[in-house]
Amino acid sequence: MIKNPILPGFNPDPSICRVNDDYFIATSTFEWFPGVQIHHSKDLVHWRLLTHALKETRLLDLKGVPSSGGVWAPALSYHDGLFYLCYTVVHQHEAATKDTPNFLITSPSIEGPWSDPVMINASGFDPSLFHDSDGKKYWLNMVWDHRPHKHPFLGIVLQPFDPVENRLTGKPELIFKGSEIGLTEGPHLYQRNDWYYLLTAEGGTEYEHAVTLARSRNLLGPYELHPENPILTSNGHPNLDLQKAGHASLVETQTGQWYMPHLCGRPLPNTRRCNLGRETAIQQVEWRDDDWLYLVGGGNSPANEVAAPNLPSQQWPEVPPRAPFDSIQYATPRLPSARVIREPEKLTLQGSESLESCFEQAMLARRLTMQRAAAKTRLRFKPHSFQQMAGLAVYYNNHLFHYLYLTYDEDLGTCLQIHSCDDGVSSFPLAEHPVAVSAEELFFKVEIDHSQLQFFWSEDDQTYTRVGSELDASILSDDHGKHWGFTGSFIGLACQDLTGGGHPAEFDFLELIELKND
Repeated sequence: MIKNPILPGFNPDPSICRVNDDYFIATSTFEWFPGVQIHHSKDLVHWRLLTHALKETRLLDLKGVPSSGGVWAPALSYHDGLFYLCYTVVHQHEAATKDTPNFLITSPSIEGPWSDPVMINASGFDPSLFHDSDGKKYWLNMVWDHRPHKHPFLGIVLQPFDPVENRLTGKPELIFKGSEIGLTEGPHLYQRNDWYYLLTAEGGTEYEHAVTLARSRNLLGPYELHPENPILTSNGHPNLDLQKAGHASLVETQTGQWYMPHLCGRPLPNTRRCNLGRETAIQQVEWRDDDWLYLVGGGNSPANEVAAPNLPSQQWPEVPPRAPFDSIQYATPRLPSARVIREPEKLTLQGSESLESCFEQAMLARRLTMQRAAAKTRLRFKPHSFQQMAGLAVYYNNHLFHYLYLTYDEDLGTCLQIHSCDDGVSSFPLAEHPVAVSAEELFFKVEIDHSQLQFFWSEDDQTYTRVGSELDASILSDDHGKHWGFTGSFIGLACQDLTGGGHPAEFDFLELIELKND
């Protein structure tokens, strides 16, 4: 069986592509660098993070993008020996208008090198490329309509694409305005049995999310809706483990079976908050005699487990990193900062801007993939100013985080403080009573038990002392606050020097483990 989610933690908007016996899924990364995670599988059961498509600064510049801006909804395809990757880099998304340049890169290998990005258009987001059986190619994206008294999700447009000159030709044609569910986005076009099938996401990417399927004999439509649309949704079923089901893509196995990876979210118990962000699950689907696609087993609700395909099992051995911070799992906000220095035996962070900054931070972080987890690090830091800080953060974005750090106070000397940011409003749970410490080498630990978060510190890694009271981990979620949130929680090592002097901190490791039930 395949157990869902197949890609736990922040891995939304899956676009799947099969090349011979290899399966690849590309997912959105928003403001995090490197951009576009690409996971690899041989059997749809076992997945490994293989690479990132946008891992060079020539391919991606996210400086200054807002939280949950950046790289949206990559679409991965393969044709005639070449991988194609379409994606949006959202520069601004919370106003009436949107700034959404869409790019295309290509590579003969999934691991690159990828070509320099070519901007194709900017009329909306979620671009994809359709390779027609006659050899022609077409670009699709949703169109954003900012005008008053208009629905902002205008629909899906299609336009011929010239792969030699890397540009659109002809004129855009509005081929689908969506169903009554609305908020039509995430288009993927497929061809089968003389039909064109248009798969879209609808309902918004929260609890009303859904997968809509329509078809037409003609590329430009009209497209008729599936008779039992939507073909996948969690809407109306609050007891399902997998909520927010939507934004899907399709793949056919070598043996003729069909599967549909899709976005999902797992709320924390007794909440409507998904602190792990939007994840990737997969469902088995089948074509029936009416030439429509259905979930195997019927209905349109996502299953926690589905039957694996008739393929040889391929597990991936764990490959330990050559150095503590050499893992492909690590990411930095917005750009690969020169202030984040990975060395063979340690990590050096040269103090930079605050955790609220949309520019340069000295932070190295990894996704939280479990709702019950513990993280631990060892820190060496000798601050000389209250504006110099270094420590361990549980970080959703620059509006939402909890941060235990070592700093300096004129009265206490070296001390511990906590900074919490809830929807952009800062608080300091230790208030006017930071914890004085004599050592400049400390162990920091955080334990997350669903919605409860507790920080600890130690001098010897044996006896740990609580710092402050329990904090609310559920605020670090897609669903909390007035700002749009599309990412997920990270465990981060960070260092700030708000004097501008770049005062450094050293970390020896970052350990992340799952907490088991008692």
